[in-house]
Parts: sequence; structure tokens; C-alpha cells
Amino acid sequence: MTRRSTSTTILILLVIAIGINYVDRGSLPVVKTDVASEYQLDNAQVGLLFSAFFWSYACSQLAAGWLVDRFDVKWLYAAGFLLWSAATILMGFSTGFAMFLVLRLILGVGESVAFPATSRMLVLNFQEHRLGLANALIDAASKLGPAVSILFGGWIATQFGWRALFLVVGIGGLFWLPAWFLLVPSQEKKQETEPGSHVATAPRVGFSALLSRREVWGTSLGFFCLGYVWAFLVSWLPAYLEESRGFSKQAMFLLGSLPFFSMAVASIFGGWLADRWIGLGGTSTRVRKNFLIFGLSVSAVCLAAAALVTNAAACVACLCLACGALGIYTANAWAVTQTLAGPAAAGQWSGLQNAIGNFGAALSAAVTGWLVKEQGAYTSSFLLSSFTLSVGALSYLLLIRKIAPLEWHAVPAASRRSRSLNRAGRPD
Repeated sequence: MTRRSTSTTILILLVIAIGINYVDRGSLPVVKTDVASEYQLDNAQVGLLFSAFFWSYACSQLAAGWLVDRFDVKWLYAAGFLLWSAATILMGFSTGFAMFLVLRLILGVGESVAFPATSRMLVLNFQEHRLGLANALIDAASKLGPAVSILFGGWIATQFGWRALFLVVGIGGLFWLPAWFLLVPSQEKKQETEPGSHVATAPRVGFSALLSRREVWGTSLGFFCLGYVWAFLVSWLPAYLEESRGFSKQAMFLLGSLPFFSMAVASIFGGWLADRWIGLGGTSTRVRKNFLIFGLSVSAVCLAAAALVTNAAACVACLCLACGALGIYTANAWAVTQTLAGPAAAGQWSGLQNAIGNFGAALSAAVTGWLVKEQGAYTSSFLLSSFTLSVGALSYLLLIRKIAPLEWHAVPAASRRSRSLNRAGRPD
């Protein structure tokens, strides 16, 4: 295959993998009321189940980011995929709250490799002016995953029981692995042999270098805010539509999927439009920042409106607008990180950023469960999410001045190997 066709194949498989990733993690919210009823759980305990995934997922991000910058990302991704699929399948055989909690933790560890690895693969195989659309397709898959979970997963659970949902999505996802093994070349070999590859001589960037950059804190704070709101939506939206808006399960399956479909469509459009604007001469700083701040700000307004309107149909419309605006943001957020980090730091930066983002998600899942239990309503959770998005918009506005590759002052990997040989008394 040509280099262009290889990169297209890799992108297609990454899109499918992220879709499966989000179907698997999004299955529990679809059957939340069924699981809670069988195990006699209150909302605070269900919030702990939701939160457990995000805690292990967040804590594993740093290790995942470190690994994908140093080893063949093809095989690391496959190992993580296999682990999270196994955890999903075993949820179908869960015997109680404790076992389910442990499996949610394992699911988080397995899925932690997905975004650092994806970010690394995109940096290695795509030029900057193609990153927007590539990331938009990845992001759209992350939004279609919950939509598919709610729409089709809900049907499976209704027809065959909640355990069948975990078995179907866990076993079905495994069919992705053979295609990955057969069609994706070794990324380690690619780094060593491709002419003009900048990975072999790229500096190894440590966490201390990352933490010294305000841009890292800017994107990470933005992702903390995104994580908080995203976990609220993906974990609690189906239950909110059932419990607070009075939708039947069948209506919830359909209407609950619409905000995620709107986010997916807006993400693809936002990524394509940003790339198009840059291709016509717009700077990454102007284009990406405008999309980020616009998306977060509009989403904040619409999310607050969704909680305050009295009409159920108007609520769903506001949720679709909020998620659509959020899709415009997410389509460009990863492209910003990848442009700033470059191949030297893409994996570690992505891992650190995603870790911080998912600490926000873990906090959101637990706090929302507590608030709903104490207040018996979701209004304050919606308003808190709206405020969080506003903070995210400010982080990009104030902490990221220019979106361009950063210079990393570190010793290149090749030089470090050479110095090691010299210290051992052997010639270069």
C-alpha cells in the first residue's frame, strides 16, 4: 500500500476502535436502572460504579502515555483492546456490586491506552493540515459509541436482558483485532526505516518538561472541564430522561441517542471546516482557538437552558444544541495538543491531558450521584456542568497564546544511546 492508503487504513481502524471503546464503557448507563434494581443500589452507589471506571482510566493514562512514546504502539493498542473487551464480557457474568466494581476498574485500565495511542498514531501518519478532520472522525466515533449503546444496546437489553448487552458488545468488538494485526504495519519499524522520519532523532520529553509549559496546563484544564461534563452526559443522561423527564424506556433509547448523534455530526463538520480554513491561509492559532472557545461557550448556555425549560421536547432540543456545540470543540481540541506537542511528546502529553480530564470525569460521576440522591433532581448538576464549560473556555483563552509546535530542549534519544556507549568505554 502507498503511504496515503496506509494512513487511511489506520485511521479507519482507529475510528472503529474508538467507537467500540465508547460502546463498551457506555453500556452500563443504558442499563443503570436494571442493574440498580437487581443489586438494590442507590444513586450514590451507582455513581461509584460510574466513577470507578474514570478513576482507573485516569490513573493509567500517565503510564499509557509513557509507554506509547517508547514502544511499538500497534501492539500496545492491541493488548489494551483485548483487556477491556475481556472486562466487558465478564460484566455479563457479574454476581454482585463488588465484582462489577472490580471489572469497571479493569475496563478503565484497558481503555486507557486508546487516546494516547491514537494521538501518537495520528502524529506519525498525518500532516498538521489533515489533523483536524482525522481527529474529528475519531471524536465522532466517541460520540456515536454512546449513541449506539443507547439506541441499539437498549433494544438488546429490553429483548434479552441487561447481561446480554455486555456479552454482545464485548464479544462483537473482538472481531476488530484480526484486521488490526493484518493491516497495520509496525510503528516501531516505521520510525526506524522511513526516510525523513523525525522520531528516531526526536528528544524524549519528560514529565518535568511538560509540566513547565503553560500550554500543557491550558489544554489539561480544558480537558478537565470537558471530562466533567462528558461523564455527566454519558453516565447520567439516560437516567435523567427516564426519571426527571418521564420518558419511557423506548422513548429514552431514541431521544437519548439524538444529542450524541448531533455531537458526532457537528464534530465532523467542525474538523473539516477548521482544516479547510487553515488550508485557505488561516493560522492554527486563530482557527482552532475560535472553534474551541465558541464550542465551549455555546454548549454552556444550551446545557443550562436544558435544565431550566419545562417542556420535555425543548429540553431534548437544547441538549442536541449543547452537544453539537461541544462536538465543534472536541473536533479541534486534540489537534491543538498534537500540533503543540509534536512527535516527541504527543503520547505523554495526551496521556497527562487525558488523565487530568478523566479525574474531572471521575469527580463528575460521583458528585452527580450524590447530588441526585440528596436533592432528588438533576438541575444543580446541569448548572454545575454549564459553569465548568465556561471555565474551560477561559483556560484556552488565557493560557494558550499560540498554537504552533513547541521546542523541546532535551537530549535526543540517539544522543543518549551514544553517551551511554561512551560511558561504558565503547566508541560511538
